[in-house]
Amino acid sequence: QVQLMESGGGSVQAGGSLRLSCAASRYTYSTSCMGWFRQAPGKEREGVADICTTGSTVYADSVKGRFTMSLDNAKNTLYLQMNSLKPEDAGMYYCAAATSRTIATLWAPRYNYWGQGTQVTVSS
Repeated sequence: QVQLMESGGGSVQAGGSLRLSCAASRYTYSTSCMGWFRQAPGKEREGVADICTTGSTVYADSVKGRFTMSLDNAKNTLYLQMNSLKPEDAGMYYCAAATSRTIATLWAPRYNYWGQGTQVTVSS
């Protein structure tokens, strides 16, 4: 199965930036879409962004204009550049991958594989 490893989390002040990475390994040829989710304490996991090999992408309204996702196919790595961070952006960020899907979505059940997460803390 596809294995995902996130990195790049940390602590920043509001207005700062972070870049998250998600390295995919094993059977990556089966991956059609990769995305980011986040979960704050006491809250449900929410979709942040998704990108598919077809070019289909989607961002949550709360991050549009501030977060940018990119995919390096040669390195099998997904990135999430997060700018103008707000305290409400804090939480555990998870990378996820899907197979046989061509349209981007932020609906968690449409993903097949999940990483362990990387923590993002934003102080006001």
